[in-house]
Amino acid sequence: MADKYIIRVTAGSSYDLDEHVQVPVNTSTPVQLSSEHMDVELNVRVQNYKGLPRDSPHTSPYFDHEPHAYNKDQYSIAFRFTPKRPSPSASSSDSDDPPSSSSSSAEDEQPKGISGHDLQFGNDFDHPIRTRLPPGFGTAMNIVKWWIDPGLEGDAYADEPYLYGPALSSFNAIHAGPGEHDDAKGGLWFAEGGDEEGMAVREQVGAPADAKARMKWALKGDSKDRWVWEYGRTYGVDFYNPYVDFGEFALRLPGFHLPIIKYWDGQALRPGSNDHPKRSHQLRYVLRNRSTGHVYLVVLFTLYLKDDVNEDGSLKPAALQATAKASGGQGRKGEPVDAPEGEEKTDDFDEDKALDEARRKLSSVELGGETNGDDVD
Repeated sequence: MADKYIIRVTAGSSYDLDEHVQVPVNTSTPVQLSSEHMDVELNVRVQNYKGLPRDSPHTSPYFDHEPHAYNKDQYSIAFRFTPKRPSPSASSSDSDDPPSSSSSSAEDEQPKGISGHDLQFGNDFDHPIRTRLPPGFGTAMNIVKWWIDPGLEGDAYADEPYLYGPALSSFNAIHAGPGEHDDAKGGLWFAEGGDEEGMAVREQVGAPADAKARMKWALKGDSKDRWVWEYGRTYGVDFYNPYVDFGEFALRLPGFHLPIIKYWDGQALRPGSNDHPKRSHQLRYVLRNRSTGHVYLVVLFTLYLKDDVNEDGSLKPAALQATAKASGGQGRKGEPVDAPEGEEKTDDFDEDKALDEARRKLSSVELGGETNGDDVD
């Protein structure tokens, strides 16, 4: 089934696909995005990439460097961003009254940036997927939350499903500063830490210099209280792992393997049935503000039927219509799903075996630059 599709990656400062640009996967040139809330430079790398644009490299030198070579990481979403201070409210700007001591005091109390509680990164959908979740989905979520990112919160059964974590604990690397751009490393490259000023800020709030320690530290409420993503300061972040194989369209958690294409975007494809393959499937990663609802960055991975893509890589009208429909919350509701042919049904899924395999294998995987042992809370 996977050979019927081709992948395309786009990014924008909102969910609006009309404002998205195509991402040149595995090239060192970052995509630049800007909105009233944030400036962003983005690189996306995917191992064994076979998607659009058609001349895209199949890999990136990024994966030859540590810790990615050791981890066998399969993809990376790396970007540097600069939050912008919100514009003054219309009521304040329209006032003819001279500044008073109280107004000056209020200005001093204005937030200096986005709270560590509020900046979130994760996945969401704008339509229900609860009736199309695969066998063992709950086990997969336990593996992710217990051993990979304990800060994740979400509801896969909601009308608008989501899975978000605080950016402070979700990103594998956080660099308080612009980081570096190195063609030999695949473009944007961010080591845990920061520039001289950024390191001073990290030390002031008690953020560990080590990635794994910072991720654990960030799970505490008082840590998120102290950390602020400051307006006007540039940060570099990198999100990567070995678990999602976009080359083969598969999820490969230890103890849990799933061909994504059979469930991508909540649509189970049943080989041998009378169902026609869905023309497009989407998975989106979102950087957002929990309190305000502002969306800063959307990275969208979309699968298209190869027949819907022209030789030059442009999309045929049918593909554009399918993408618009998939993004419009028009997923089918209330339909039960059987396990696809060749897949185990939920009743046969061995949860204990899957969890034991996950414990064994994840103990040696580097999630943030050092071995992830059993001391992860």
